[in-house]
Amino acid sequence: MKPVVSIIMGSTSDLPVMEKAAKFFDEMEVPFEINALSAHRTPEQVETFAKGAEERGIKVIIAAAGMAAHLPGVIASMTPIPVIGVPVNASLDGLDALLAIVQMPPGIPVATVGIDGSLNAAILALQMIATGDENLLKKLKAYKESLKKKIEKANEDLAKIQYKYKTN
Repeated sequence: MKPVVSIIMGSTSDLPVMEKAAKFFDEMEVPFEINALSAHRTPEQVETFAKGAEERGIKVIIAAAGMAAHLPGVIASMTPIPVIGVPVNASLDGLDALLAIVQMPPGIPVATVGIDGSLNAAILALQMIATGDENLLKKLKAYKESLKKKIEKANEDLAKIQYKYKTN
């Protein structure tokens, strides 16, 4: 099994945030890899990873980073593969990471999700990959339908709750 998605994080302290992405890919049966690479502490390894990702068959890279949050942009500068940045709430409520990832210079785009939003990053990655894979597209549609059903069920449950002035 060869990975098609790569989940990269600045350090393993980001793993609790990134586990939602990993669990989603497992559920969708999408081969992925997880690695810790630091734009500041292991820049040579980041370069080797980014420049070799296409050849290894990676279709999308999800890169998490907190504080200075250079990792997604550094990776994006070295590969033609789409990079999705996940700002991690490591300091300043994650706003520093969000701004660092979203404010990329022209020519170096990084798709960016909300702070600690690894699940949305995984869904976005699957949407990108599914454009060329009918089986994954079916799984994605089923997942989105399940979200709809959860809300419908929630409304059914809310309808059973009684209050003196509740009108529905």
